Amino acid sequence: MSSLRLFVAVLPPDRAVQELRRAVDPLRALPGAGKLRWTGTPSWHFTLAFLGSVDEEVLPELRARLERAAHRTERFSLRIHGAGRFGGRALWAGAAGGIDTLRLLAERADAAARRTGIPMEEHRRYSAHLTLARSRTDADLRPFVEALGGFEGTPWEVGELALVRSNLPVAGVRGEKPRYETIASWSLDH
Repeated sequence: MSSLRLFVAVLPPDRAVQELRRAVDPLRALPGAGKLRWTGTPSWHFTLAFLGSVDEEVLPELRARLERAAHRTERFSLRIHGAGRFGGRALWAGAAGGIDTLRLLAERADAAARRTGIPMEEHRRYSAHLTLARSRTDADLRPFVEALGGFEGTPWEVGELALVRSNLPVAGVRGEKPRYETIASWSLDH
């Protein structure tokens, strides 16, 4: 039986990604930027629920439950907004707009996975973030947060929930990043 490494996400539209890219590119020239592992624009997303390794045999039930979660959730407005950090290990961009609906959608995605029998991490309050860079050791990310802190992206309508497969890099291949592949998506209720 094979398994897939999966997560559920909201994917920002290309327009929003390009706006953020233009704001992030200058950060790569700041002192210490070369020590960070920057995520590429194709991997930018708002994770709602990380499922980990999922057996293929449960995919039909998982898809059905995620579809119901999507159809029970109204479309909402979201924009990429500001920046923050998780200690000295991760730099992220935040979100603004329909955060309550985004949080509800995250709770529904988590519940869909649990009801499918997927063991989920201990439940904690959802924090909307889009990871921009990571560090293997503690780094001073404050200058990056300050430089991006005033970022205000253009709002867009979130109309879709995505199930995404994470293809991890081959061990030993330097510089290779995970590749993400949307394997299913569902429209939110109109």
